[in-house]
Amino acid sequence: MDEPLGLIAGNGKFPLLLATNYKKKPGARVEAVGFHGETSPELEKFVDNLLWVGVGQIGKLIKFFKQAGVSKAVMAGQIRPTRMFEKLKFDLRGLKLLSRIENRKADSIFSAVAEEMAKDGIELLDSTTFLKDSLAKEKVLTRRQPTEKELEDVRFGAQIARELGRLDIGQTVVVRDKAIVAVEALEGTDETIRRGGKLAGGETVVVKMAKPSQDMRFDVPVIGVETIRTMKESGASVLAVEAQKTLVLDEEEVVELANREGICVMGFSAEGPRD
Repeated sequence: MDEPLGLIAGNGKFPLLLATNYKKKPGARVEAVGFHGETSPELEKFVDNLLWVGVGQIGKLIKFFKQAGVSKAVMAGQIRPTRMFEKLKFDLRGLKLLSRIENRKADSIFSAVAEEMAKDGIELLDSTTFLKDSLAKEKVLTRRQPTEKELEDVRFGAQIARELGRLDIGQTVVVRDKAIVAVEALEGTDETIRRGGKLAGGETVVVKMAKPSQDMRFDVPVIGVETIRTMKESGASVLAVEAQKTLVLDEEEVVELANREGICVMGFSAEGPRD
């Protein structure tokens, strides 16, 4: 039997999609770790075993993977960044990890987790390894095409999003008429879109990009059906994401809903959209 894949599952549909896709391989096994208050209980249907841990229980996570014979693992789904302000219970390895990170940025925390896992022979893989077909393509995905004015906002927003990523602040910006209406920090993409809609009154352009030095093992940009629902709710007209760096979960459903709501969804290169 093949060696099992370890899955560190955060929230949303990403972990479910990854597990489903991986399990299509004959004899494939998935040993998953879920987090209380984050991971969907539905994941249990898609994996061989599921261990529930607290966000700070790194030692428990590693021990489970070692006992299951896992040497390669993937991270899928976000852990809400605001969890860092809650009273978390850390095990010994979690406390040691926390004591040596310089700041609470996602890259700093997840890099430290990856290093801790590597000490026990567990390699953290690119989280898109088994979902390459779900990465956004460099094209317009929907029937609705962007107007020239909207393309100008995408180009402008891409410049700002790239700088936000360089500073490791967030991945998403909301633009209207070449004005930056909202930028993402800890609140996440959907809340950023909502705030942009409230401030600009709709007709906004949403741009989402990976960091210039994006570590594809974690914090990969993701959009899905819920993103489109939030766009509709907020009156946003265009969703532009970086091609080959952004996962589009349930692409058929995303495109169908966007078409129904008259929203443009497009992928563009790191250099910005072409004419």
